[in-house]
Amino acid sequence: MKSCTKRIIVIVTMVFLCSCTIRHTVQSDYPKYLVNNTGSSNLPKTDRASQYVLTPDTQGYTYEFRAFVTGAANLWVVEIGKMLDDTLKSADVQAAFGRLEKVNEAGNGLGGTLTFDLRNYTFQDFGAHIELKVSLSRGGKSIFENTYTQDGKTQGGKMFWGGAFAQKNAVQQSTKLAIDEILRRLITDLNAATLSLEDQTEQFVAPDSPSFEATQLQ
Repeated sequence: MKSCTKRIIVIVTMVFLCSCTIRHTVQSDYPKYLVNNTGSSNLPKTDRASQYVLTPDTQGYTYEFRAFVTGAANLWVVEIGKMLDDTLKSADVQAAFGRLEKVNEAGNGLGGTLTFDLRNYTFQDFGAHIELKVSLSRGGKSIFENTYTQDGKTQGGKMFWGGAFAQKNAVQQSTKLAIDEILRRLITDLNAATLSLEDQTEQFVAPDSPSFEATQLQ
């Protein structure tokens, strides 16, 4: 009898949530959020890549969740693939790389191409959690590859006191902080990894130099 009652409660709850769901798209004004927070990323500088690629699964990656503290009827849709793309196009990231252009696929050109492969994204315990694989290729050869796992700063206070009105900002902020930290670690690793490879050559030549082909990294 008790198990039957529990099933009925679960079914009624599901029907209620489905019929009263309010969808919120977190990414819709994320580019504006990035503009409003220009200069906050504090990324180191690098010239190791001039292009980037998002894998197809990454480009279309979407995560949905409900947070009971901000109202169970609210369904939060996080198009994290688009948010990652927006971040890479932002002024802070472009300044860090000098120039980072999106391309459809990693080519055989001599410029460095970063490939971003989003392995996992969740928003749990009031914060974003990201697992992102990044690889660097140049001249058709793989130079660097690493997988980064990062938690964004938790936003429990904002969600508790601000409710649904503050939920979108909470997701945007925690997600941005996680991506920023991954990019800091990535740039540091890229500089260190490529410098170690440069030690194997007599002189490092910038990718856009005519003489680069003669000394490209192996």
